[in-house]
Amino acid sequence: MPGLSGGDRLGAENETLGGRLSRMTEAILRISEDLDLDTVLQEAADSARLLTGARYAALITHDGDDEPQDLMISGLTDQQTERVLAYPFGRDVFRYIGGLREPLRTDDFIAHLEAAGYSDFPVPIGALLSTQIRVRDQHVGNLYIGEKESGGEFTVEDEETLRMFAAQAAMAITNARRYGDEQRAKADLEALLNTSPVGVVVFDALTRGVVRINREACRLIGHRSEEESDSARVLGMVGFRRMDGAVMALDEVPFERALRTGETVRAEELVIVRPAGDQVTTLINATPIHSEDEQLVAVVATIQDITPLEELERLRTDFLGMVSHELRTPLTSIKGSAATVLGASSPLDPAEIRQFFHIIEEQADNMRDLINNLLDLSRIEAGTLSVVAEPTDVSAVIDRARNAFLSGGYRNSIEINVTPNLPRVTADGKRIVQVLHNLFSNASKYSREWSPIRVAAWMHEAHVVISVSDEGTGVASEHLPRLFTKFSRIDVGGDHGVGGNGLGLAICRGIVEAHGGRIWAESEGEGHGTRLTFTLPAVDETTGDRVPDHMGDAVDSERSSRSSDRILVVDDDPQILRYVRNTLAEAGYTPMVTGDANEASDMLESERPQLVLLNLVLPGVSGFDFLTRIRADSHTPVIVLSGRGRGQDIARAFELGAADYVVKPFSPAELVARIGAALRQAATYPHGGMEPYAYGDLAINHLERSVTVAGKPVRLTPTEYKLLFELSKHPGRVMTHDQLLNSVWSQDRPADQRLLRSFIKNVRQKIGDDARNPSYIFTRSGVGYHLAKP
Repeated sequence: MPGLSGGDRLGAENETLGGRLSRMTEAILRISEDLDLDTVLQEAADSARLLTGARYAALITHDGDDEPQDLMISGLTDQQTERVLAYPFGRDVFRYIGGLREPLRTDDFIAHLEAAGYSDFPVPIGALLSTQIRVRDQHVGNLYIGEKESGGEFTVEDEETLRMFAAQAAMAITNARRYGDEQRAKADLEALLNTSPVGVVVFDALTRGVVRINREACRLIGHRSEEESDSARVLGMVGFRRMDGAVMALDEVPFERALRTGETVRAEELVIVRPAGDQVTTLINATPIHSEDEQLVAVVATIQDITPLEELERLRTDFLGMVSHELRTPLTSIKGSAATVLGASSPLDPAEIRQFFHIIEEQADNMRDLINNLLDLSRIEAGTLSVVAEPTDVSAVIDRARNAFLSGGYRNSIEINVTPNLPRVTADGKRIVQVLHNLFSNASKYSREWSPIRVAAWMHEAHVVISVSDEGTGVASEHLPRLFTKFSRIDVGGDHGVGGNGLGLAICRGIVEAHGGRIWAESEGEGHGTRLTFTLPAVDETTGDRVPDHMGDAVDSERSSRSSDRILVVDDDPQILRYVRNTLAEAGYTPMVTGDANEASDMLESERPQLVLLNLVLPGVSGFDFLTRIRADSHTPVIVLSGRGRGQDIARAFELGAADYVVKPFSPAELVARIGAALRQAATYPHGGMEPYAYGDLAINHLERSVTVAGKPVRLTPTEYKLLFELSKHPGRVMTHDQLLNSVWSQDRPADQRLLRSFIKNVRQKIGDDARNPSYIFTRSGVGYHLAKP
C-alpha cells in the first residue's frame, strides 16, 4: 500500500485479512446451520458470490458416477436461468469444467467455451472463476462465480477464497446429503410400517419402553395416537387371555418373555382385551435384536389380527350347514311325498296324488333355485357371469319384477315411483329382474304382511338410481357393510338372518357390478326399515321413456357412435390385451393396445384417446406413476385394471385421479358398462371437476389457469404454473421428486432434481413464500414437496 509505513501496511493487511476471515466465518455458519440440501446449496451459491464480489454464482453437485446432478444458481434473472437450463450443451459444459482438477480462472468465459468446442452459451459472461468441491478424494461438485460487480478480473485472492470456501461447503453438502438419505430411509420405513397390515411394536431392552409402534398395532390395542409414550401407557392397560379364556400374566406375554429371556417367541394365539372392554383375537411373534457382543438391545413384536380368518372359518362352517339344511329340507319333503304315494296300503284319491306331486315339484324347484344361485355366485367370482346388455326401459323391468314377485304368493304391495321421461339403461333386463325380485323377497321376509314395499327410480349424473325400501325390522349400522358378503347371515330379532341363505344379496351385488353400477344398503337402525339402492349406467341423457320399436337399430346406432371413441389399453399381459381388445371391438369401440409405457405415452400424444385402461403392473415403471403422468398432461379418464383388490390400492388410484377401478377377473359386459359410465362422466365434467385452491392469500383457479396472491395476479411461466397445479391437486400430501418430475416435464424433455429445485425457488419467490419459514410450499427433506392444506 503506497504511502504507508511498514507497520501501517502490516496493520492494514491484517485488517483486510481479518475482514476476509470474518466474512468467511459468517458464510460457513450460514451453510452449516441447516441440513436441508436445497437450502445448503442455495446458501453456498449466494455466499460464494458475496465473498468474492461476483455478480453471478452457480453450484453443481456430482453423483457417485461423477455426473452433474443438482444445480443451484444465484444472481441470474428467471429468464436467464431458463435459458441456461435449456442450453443443449449445458450438461457437457459442466462435465468439462467439472473435470478440471485445478481451478479455472479466465477473463472471457464465452471465448474459453468456444475454444473448447461449445458455442452459443445463452448468457454473456466475461470473467469466470471455478473450483472443485472435494471431500478427500471424492469429487462432490463445483463452484462457479462470474463477473466482478466492480468490473475487471478475478484475482489470486479470489481464487484462494473460493477454494477455502469450497472445502467448507463440501462438508456441509456431504452432511446435508447424509441427512437427506437418513430422512428418506426413515420416511420409507415409516411408510412401510404404517401401511403394514400387521401390527409392529419395538421395545427397548434396557428401559422396556415402547420406542416405535405403527398404526395397526395402535388399532389392535385400542389406541388412536401413535405417540410412543401414550402407547406404552395404554399397552399397560391391555389384558391378554389364552384361547381357552384363561387370563395370562403380563410377564408371560410373548414380548415380555422375549425381553426377559432374549429368546424368540413364535406364533402364539392370544386374545387382546382392550381398555374399552372389547376383544380381538391375534397371532403374536416376538423377536429379540442383539448387538455384536450378543447383548439384547431391543425386541420387535408383530401382532396380526386373525379375526378375519375366524370370520372366514365361521362363514365356511355356516355355509356347509346352510347348504346341508337347504338341500336336506326339500329332499325330506320329496322323499316323504314319494314314500307316501308308493307305500299307501290302499289306492289314494287322484286329488291327493296330485297334491303330493305338487309338493315334489315345488321342493325340486327350491333345490334348482339354490343350485342356480350357487352357480351364479361362482360365475360372478370367476368373471364369467352371462350379461347381455342392451338399451332397456327401467319402468318395464320394474313391472316385470313386480308381476313375478306378486305371482309367487307374497302379500306385500309394491308401490312404484319412477321419474317421468327417465332415460333407458344399458342392462340385461332378465338379470335386473332377478336383482329386483331378490330385493323384493328380502324386503318381504323381514316386513309385516301387507306392509308396502316401495320402489323408486330417478336420474343422477350419468346413472339411473333404483331403490327398494321397506318398513321392516331394519339393520344396525355396524352390520350394513356385511349385507352383500356371500354366506353372510345377520341375526335380526334373534331368530333368523338377513339374506336367508346368504346368497341373494351377494348375487345382486355381482350382477349390478357386472353392469358397471354400484349397490349399497341404508337403515336408521333396527325397527326402522331398510333401503337397498343400486345404479345402472344410462344409455344417454336425452328424454324419452319409450322403448324404440326397432331395438336392433338402436343398438347399431349406439355402436356407430362408439366407433369414434378410441380406447388405449396398457397392459403387459398379452392374453389380457387380446381379451380386452376383442371386447372393445365387439362393443363398437376403436381399441389401441400396448404393453410398453413409453409407447403408451407416444400414443397418448399422437392418438388422443378418449379413455385409457391401465394395468398397475408394468415393466420398468409403476402404474401409479404412469397414472399420475397421464392425469397431469390431460383430463383423459383412466380406468385401472388390476388383479389387486386391496383397499389401499383402490384408494390410492382414486386419489391420483382414476375414474374407476376394475378388479380382475371381470366380464366383458362389466368392462363395457364401466367404460360407458366413465365416458359419460368425462363428457359431463370435461375439466375434471377440480375446485379452486385457496389458502391464506394464495388462490389458484384451475379452470382459468390463474394464480393470485392477496388478490393480485401472479405471472407464472407455463412450467411454473404446471408445477404449482400439481402440488395443488393434493394439498397436504407430499409429492416426491420423481412424481413431480414425471408430472411436470414431458418425456421428450427430461428433467432432474436440480431443475425442479430451481423452479420451486422461482415459484416461491413469485408467490412471496420464504423457504426458511414457508407458508405455502413445504419441503420434506430428501423426499419432495407439498402445498399447505386449506
